[in-house]
Amino acid sequence: MSAEKPCRPTWAMVLAAGLGARMRPLTDTVPKPLIEVDGRPLIDHALDRLQTAGVVEVVVNVHHLADKIEAHLKARKKPKIILSPEPERLETGGGVAKALPVLGKQPFYVVNADAFWLNGPLDTLGRMAAMWDEARMDGLLLLHSTVDAYGYRGVGDFWADEEGLLARRPESEVSPWLFTGIQILHPQLFDDAPKGAFSLNVLYDRAIKAKRLYGIIHDGEWFHVGTRAGLEAAERFMHIRFAGVKHR
Repeated sequence: MSAEKPCRPTWAMVLAAGLGARMRPLTDTVPKPLIEVDGRPLIDHALDRLQTAGVVEVVVNVHHLADKIEAHLKARKKPKIILSPEPERLETGGGVAKALPVLGKQPFYVVNADAFWLNGPLDTLGRMAAMWDEARMDGLLLLHSTVDAYGYRGVGDFWADEEGLLARRPESEVSPWLFTGIQILHPQLFDDAPKGAFSLNVLYDRAIKAKRLYGIIHDGEWFHVGTRAGLEAAERFMHIRFAGVKHR
């Protein structure tokens, strides 16, 4: 890592425009970011983490049941919320690209609205900021053990070398690390990005080829809440481990 002062992003984007199709029929009337875990909507857990990490302004993209998300966020004072409406869904990459003029020219956090995690010994977002090295990185992804993630039944996403440089999981193999939906990105990652709707995976692959996509391993718990089963697993964990105790 370079000797430069650690990056401390003060801007972030929360991706909240998804349809939550795997959570239907619940998400027919409740947008997935407003589904509650441990008594609070998922998006509030994410915003709380960002505020603690020093983020002061957050862009939130909205599409499905956007009016409900907007109404909920009006009550929030910090961090400052800037909505990015998407009349047509732009996917993860297109959504961030649309918000770039607001996000500015410095590295920023991007967090999926349904990302739910608990810190390890240190604040997770702070660990990521401390590892960020603009000289080497266009993106830094938070990874978690494929076998230890709550509610996850997939085969992982990435391989990482000892310095955190990432490579894709070969199609026929199981990899040790999954992507948690939490990351730091540099605006330069979006140079010459596709127009309209596209996945961030397009840019990850480009950064992998240029050896500029890195990962850091999460040292706390992470929960896959993309399905009803995953949501129930998270609720059970929180109830058992933190009954009567404010969680970290």
